[in-house]
Amino acid sequence: MRCRISASSLASALLTALVFQSTAARADAPAADGAPAAPMTGGKLLLTGGVTEIEGAAGGGLTPWAVIGGYGTASQLGANAYGTYVHTQDYALASYGALVAVANRVEFSIARQVFDTRDVGAQLGLGSGFKFNMDTIGLKVRLFGDAVLDQDTWLPQVAAGIQFKHNEQGDIVKAVGATSNSGTDFYLSATKLLLAQSLLLNGTLRFTKANQFGLLGFGGDKSNAYHPEFEASVAYLLSRYVAVGAEYRSKPDNLGFAREQDAYDAFIAWAPTKHVSMTLAYVSLGDIATIRNQRGVYASLQVGF
Repeated sequence: MRCRISASSLASALLTALVFQSTAARADAPAADGAPAAPMTGGKLLLTGGVTEIEGAAGGGLTPWAVIGGYGTASQLGANAYGTYVHTQDYALASYGALVAVANRVEFSIARQVFDTRDVGAQLGLGSGFKFNMDTIGLKVRLFGDAVLDQDTWLPQVAAGIQFKHNEQGDIVKAVGATSNSGTDFYLSATKLLLAQSLLLNGTLRFTKANQFGLLGFGGDKSNAYHPEFEASVAYLLSRYVAVGAEYRSKPDNLGFAREQDAYDAFIAWAPTKHVSMTLAYVSLGDIATIRNQRGVYASLQVGF
C-alpha cells in the first residue's frame, strides 16, 4: 500500500512530544538537597541501548529501535560514537557519526554516509571509485513505556523519530530520476524486551521518499509520495555480553531506471563492557543501481557510555 502523508503534521506532533517528554523527565528528577551526587552515566543494563544503525540512530544495523542510545537512565546522560563499513560484491558503504542522549528520553544523532561505487562507477558513467556523500541528522523521542522496567506488561517501549538527510551529489541523483537530493524520514518504533526469555523484538514504521536510504536521492519518476515502509528486528541474548539476531527493512521503489528491493541481515553483537561494542553481520541489499543481488559483510564498532 502507498499513501501520502503531511510531513508538517508529523513534524509538529514529534516536536510536541519532545517538549512534553523533556518536561516529564525534569519533573521525575530527584531532589539534590543534601543527597550524594548520583552517577551521571552508565545506569542501564548492558546492550539495552542497542548498537547504531547506518543512519546514526540507536537500534540494530539496518533499522532504529525505540530504545534511546547510550547507557544513561532518567537522571543521566548517554553518548555513542560509531563507525560502520559494508562491503558487497560491487559496492562499499562507510558510515560514521555520534549521538547524545538525555534522561533516557531524547536522542540527537548526526552521521555521514559515503557510498563508494568502486569499479561499477565506470559502468554507470560516473568514473571508477565515484562516491556519493550524504549527511543525516536525527532526533528520537521516547513517548512511553520502558523496555527494561516494564517486564510485568506486554506494553512495549515506543519512540518517534525524524531523520533529515542531505545528499551532496544533487545534480547526479536528479539526472538518474530523483526528485530531490534532500529528504526527511519519519518513523515510529516499538521495542519489547523479554528478559526472562532473553529476547528483544522491534517493529518500525517509516514514512520515506528515500532511494537506497537516500544515497540515490529522494522521490523519482515513478513516485514522489511518502511511502509507509515496515522494518523489523529480533535479537536473542546468548549471554550478558553477546546477542544474535536478524533484521528486515522494506524500501520504496521510486526510480524507473533501476528497481529497488528490500534489505535483510543476520548479525552478532558483542559488548565486553558498556564502553565498547562490536557488530558483525551478513547483509543482503538487493539490486542497487541496475547491479543485481548485492550481498556482503557488515562490520561496526561503537564506543560510548
